[in-house]
Amino acid sequence: MKQISKFLPFILTVLFTNCKIFAQQKDDFTAKIDSLIKTTNPRPFNGVILITQKGKTKYSKAFGYSNLEKKTPLTTKDNFIIMSNSKQITAVLILKEVEKGKIDLQSPVRKYLPNLQQTWADTVTVHQLLNFSAGITDIDSPLLFKPGTDFKYGNTTYVMLGKIIENITGRKYIDVANELFKDLKMKNTFCFEHGKVQNRVQGYRNANNIFTVEENPIDNNEMVPAAGIISNLKDLNIWDMKLHNGKILKPETYKLMTAYTITAQHNAFGKEKIGYGYGIRISDKTPVKYLGHTGGGSGFVTFKIYFPETGVDVIVLENQSNENIDLFYEFEIKIREIVMNSNLVKKI
Repeated sequence: MKQISKFLPFILTVLFTNCKIFAQQKDDFTAKIDSLIKTTNPRPFNGVILITQKGKTKYSKAFGYSNLEKKTPLTTKDNFIIMSNSKQITAVLILKEVEKGKIDLQSPVRKYLPNLQQTWADTVTVHQLLNFSAGITDIDSPLLFKPGTDFKYGNTTYVMLGKIIENITGRKYIDVANELFKDLKMKNTFCFEHGKVQNRVQGYRNANNIFTVEENPIDNNEMVPAAGIISNLKDLNIWDMKLHNGKILKPETYKLMTAYTITAQHNAFGKEKIGYGYGIRISDKTPVKYLGHTGGGSGFVTFKIYFPETGVDVIVLENQSNENIDLFYEFEIKIREIVMNSNLVKKI
C-alpha cells in the first residue's frame, strides 16, 4: 500500500493530463471559433452564435453590440429579424395546409389566387413557388423560363405563398404564424409589423466598416412571409430540433420538404450546387449531410444548418449586413467549415 501511495500523485497527474487532452480532442471547435471571432479584417463580427447537439448546448456566445451608438452589449437572448430564414416557416405553414387537404402542391396557383391576371398562373404550381423553379421575378413580369426547368431565387414567390395561406385560412398570415410559434413554445418569435414597437436589436449596413442604421428593414407587412420573422437563438434552436425530429410535420410531409428536384449554388454553402427543397437547402453530396438556409440584407444576416446524422444544430445571427457581397457571409462560411471539420460531426 505504501508503494501505491508513493506513486499516487504521479498516477493522478497522468490521468488528469490524459483526461484534459481527451477533452481538448473532443472539443476541437470552440477555440477555433473564438479565434475567428476576434478577427476584424476584412470586417468584424457583430452577432450571436449557438451550437447544440441533440438539444445540449456546445457553444453559446454573443459578440459586439445590439446598439452601436449606445454601446449596448449583445446577449444570446436578443431578437433579430431573420430575413429569408422566414421562408422556411412559410413553407411549413403551406405544408400544414397540405396535411389538412386544403392545398395540392401540384395544382396551379390560380386555384388559390384566383385574382391573378397573369396567364402563367394557370401553369405555375404551388410546388414551383416553394422551390423557386417557377421562373418568377416579379408579379407583373413574364416568366424567365419554363416552370420546373431552372432556379430563380427571390421574395415574390413567398409573398404569394403568404397570400395563399391567407386565402385558405381566412386569416392574416401574421396571426397564423404567431399561433404556430405559440404552439411550439417559441416565446420570443413573432412577425414584424409596421407601426408596432417591437423587441429586437438594431440593424446596420456596413460599408467599408462604416456602420449606418437601417431604418426600414422590412418594406411592408406583405414582405413578412419572405423575410419578416423576428426570433432569437433559443427559439430557432427549438424550431430546428422540432422540425427535424418529427414534431411539426408528419414524416411524409417532412420528406416532401427535404426532397429536391432542383439544385442551386449559394456562397454560404460552398461552390457547388446543392439541392433546394421547400424553404431549405439540402447538402447531401458532401462528406457530412446537412440542411439549412440563410437570410440577409437590410441590416441583418442569419445562418442556420442542421446535421441530421449527429443532431448538431448551428445558428449564427448578425445585426449587420455588408455592402460588399463577398464579405456578406464571411464568418458564417468559416464557422460552417470549422463545425464540418470538427469532432462534433465527423465520424470518429
